[in-house]
Amino acid sequence: MLYAISCFLLWGLFPLYFKLLKEIPSFDIVIHRLFWSFVFLAGVLMWRRQWAWLREAARQPRVLLGFLFSALLLSGNWTLYVWAVNVGRIVDTSLGYFMSPLVSVLLGYLILKERMRPLQWLAVILALGAVLWLTVANGSLPWISLVIAATFGFYGLLRKTAQLGALEGLSLETLVMLPLVLLILGWDTWRGSNSFLGTSTGAQILLALSGPVTAVPLLLFAQAARRIPLSLLGLLQYISPTIQLLTGVLVYDEPFAGNRAIGFSVIWLALAVYSVEGLWRFWRTRPEAARPGA
Repeated sequence: MLYAISCFLLWGLFPLYFKLLKEIPSFDIVIHRLFWSFVFLAGVLMWRRQWAWLREAARQPRVLLGFLFSALLLSGNWTLYVWAVNVGRIVDTSLGYFMSPLVSVLLGYLILKERMRPLQWLAVILALGAVLWLTVANGSLPWISLVIAATFGFYGLLRKTAQLGALEGLSLETLVMLPLVLLILGWDTWRGSNSFLGTSTGAQILLALSGPVTAVPLLLFAQAARRIPLSLLGLLQYISPTIQLLTGVLVYDEPFAGNRAIGFSVIWLALAVYSVEGLWRFWRTRPEAARPGA
């Protein structure tokens, strides 16, 4: 529980962190986030002397290609998220992460051929109805929320079917992106536009810390996933977008009323249906001996 709550609290506070870097272009923040994540993870692997898996992974082109795709999805998700935070669209990002569990359920049905239960169908239909309402009411598709939900959903799908654990998988994702990251940093340095070299000392420290700030919650999440039921983990994950929503509305005065509030309410209803169904199913299928009084 402590691992899970810590992880989701950290993710929820990300907008406050990246707002401190708003003078740096979002793409540059993500490039440095990838670079410093690699540096941090390489240090962790050296400390743990945990390198044997890398040799085995290097001999499997399909594994490398799969993690390259997941790294590109994660990088795209990060870029859009940081950009949205720094242009005053935190509420839109929170909606994307509220929707991501339902996107994952739908992807499981479409790609992994997992059977969807009636209440799961109801939750997905409610979510689609909310998107349609927001589109018609506001005159435009909530594309930021949809792209964030889709990229995170597909990323989760690839990681679900991956052969490596959290630490190894995240390390490999940063490693396969490292040549491109170094090329971009080298090109920016040659042109004199390297954001790290041209910003304040405080911003340099924040950019360097973006490595552990990124990696630590992911590692905490992996530890939590192995120790508590997925149904409980699924409920706790709503901590992050809830904090993001409150941050956007209460700290940065982003609008949240009228049609937008109605759309969010329908999404929350969908999540309530999805969560209650999951908890009921978990309780019903628990071994009789594990229940109180058995």
